[in-house]
Amino acid sequence: MSLDEETTSTSTETDQSVPVVRTAVTFDAFVRQHGRRLVGLAYTLSGSRTAAEDLAQEALIAAYRRWAEVSRLDDPGAWVRRVVANRAVSHIRRRVSEAKGLARLASERPHIEVPAISAETEAIWAEVRRLPRRQRQVVAFRYYDQLSMSEIAEVLGCSKESVNTHLRRARTTLARRLPEGDLT
Repeated sequence: MSLDEETTSTSTETDQSVPVVRTAVTFDAFVRQHGRRLVGLAYTLSGSRTAAEDLAQEALIAAYRRWAEVSRLDDPGAWVRRVVANRAVSHIRRRVSEAKGLARLASERPHIEVPAISAETEAIWAEVRRLPRRQRQVVAFRYYDQLSMSEIAEVLGCSKESVNTHLRRARTTLARRLPEGDLT
């Protein structure tokens, strides 16, 4: 039975001309009855547990949105399983496309080496990373990128005074944490 067909069918045990109305199952009952198997089906098609849960959920959402129509089908489960199968194909295509794109990027992008740094410098930057977000941003822009206070203010979208405050607080904290704590 398609979504466009009537909700009645004829009985085979009684008079053939008397229409019999199917009792529609509630969506909650449908999910309880079919949900677990839909996740299993999605897993067999996708090979990923997390993708399987997402695919089954997406199919159930699609069914829920059209439940007035889907529930009248002879086999609503078949409709939802078809949605799972179609979405699994789309999921696999998307994964393959993403993998190809990442491989292309990796082959086209030149390898950039990060210069080796001393243990002392690494210790300083480890402490900088422990600072509050704005303070660590200001320190990185000032000492790594060597931006002026005005340039930092522009990048962060705040005032020059705010940048000065963050830098002063960062220096105070680092002075306490680092043996020689002076970043100037």
